Amino acid sequence: MDEEQLVDNGPSIKANIRIEDRYGTIHLSSIYSSYNYICSLDIRPHEVAEFSCPHCNGIIRSISECKVCKSPAVSFVHNFGGILNICSRVGCKGHTIEFDDLEDALKKIEKEYWYLEGKERAELEAVPKSLELNESEEHKEVIKTGSFLFSYCPECKKSLIEANQLKLKIVNDDEQKGYVMLSPYLNVFTTKCTIVLTEGKPVKEIRCPHCDVSLMHKDKNCEECGSSAARITVSARSKFIDFYICSRKGCKWHGLSAADMNDIRLEDSLSY
Repeated sequence: MDEEQLVDNGPSIKANIRIEDRYGTIHLSSIYSSYNYICSLDIRPHEVAEFSCPHCNGIIRSISECKVCKSPAVSFVHNFGGILNICSRVGCKGHTIEFDDLEDALKKIEKEYWYLEGKERAELEAVPKSLELNESEEHKEVIKTGSFLFSYCPECKKSLIEANQLKLKIVNDDEQKGYVMLSPYLNVFTTKCTIVLTEGKPVKEIRCPHCDVSLMHKDKNCEECGSSAARITVSARSKFIDFYICSRKGCKWHGLSAADMNDIRLEDSLSY
């Protein structure tokens, strides 16, 4: 695991990679069913890669094959007691997870879940408190870090929350369509995606999963990296407000409209 190179805003799985006579390094998302990665090679769809350990350089092999395309599988041992198999063919989504002892694995998963939940809560509580408000800010409502943002499409008004996640329809550079699930808690940046999104690059399109209307706002850009921003609606006080998120994968900027900033402030955000 690589704690420094993040993919999907979490530690990545690092491996050496070889495709024909080309050598490089790949960082895979550690989120199960996410297909995002960062690779030092320019890899093309349907190419088959050989993986090796970045520490001992041993080839990571598997006696099994992908159940989707029959290409060789790549196996990783995980600390819950079992094997994670992924396909070695670029673009194939075939993957499986096998447990030696399912009951024991479930106990470990439950223990890890409660540990991570407590760690995340501690990190939220440890966020530095905002500086004392000046007179012009005293009347503002503060949406605190960790607040659940009830989110809606600004066009059809339907909720964007599904299974406790903020769900949006997306299109990547290869015209692939899929969904991204974002944390609906303010300043918590976990993500999960059904298609590959290039780290550090904006997505081509963000749309409502209900009415399919584009949420990209032509007059609003990320104030951190300059990428296009998407607009959703969240509830605050007794009214709905415009809430903007950056379209670039990995960017944590979010903000409000100029009008709403007169009444509302986001606690410890990159933009007030």
